[in-house]
Amino acid sequence: MEKEILIRYCEVREEIRDLRRRIEKTEKEIDHLDIVSDSVKGTRPDGTYGAIRITGYPTPEYYQKKAALERYKKLLELKETELLEEMTRAEETIESIEKPDLRMMMRLYYIDGLTWAQVAEQLNQNFQRGNRRYTEDSCRKRNQRLFENSIRE
Repeated sequence: MEKEILIRYCEVREEIRDLRRRIEKTEKEIDHLDIVSDSVKGTRPDGTYGAIRITGYPTPEYYQKKAALERYKKLLELKETELLEEMTRAEETIESIEKPDLRMMMRLYYIDGLTWAQVAEQLNQNFQRGNRRYTEDSCRKRNQRLFENSIRE
């Protein structure tokens, strides 16, 4: 089994989460751009000469943020496509595991992104075995052994 496939999926998932955070931050920055005002002397539309008040967004900053937002959105689309491909590879890798509880453990940890403690809790709910309980350490150790055994083979 290739651990790199599962790790790659987790990394792409985190990268997408970061991109979404950046998009949200940039959108908030655009929404909170202050309107700037300035006064200049010139001829008004009625033909009189005097002070004219000009208001609007600071154009360069606004367009820079809009361009950054568009770049982030395009990158997000590409990464979401990549994530689907990585997820397919990860699911295929997990399906190659023989034991159902180990497959579920791998899905919960790598695909769903749960912590080992959360994985153990979920497994204890789903697989209620006599006196044997899943723990955070036992799940982590089974994961480690799985990949050690696959390297030897």
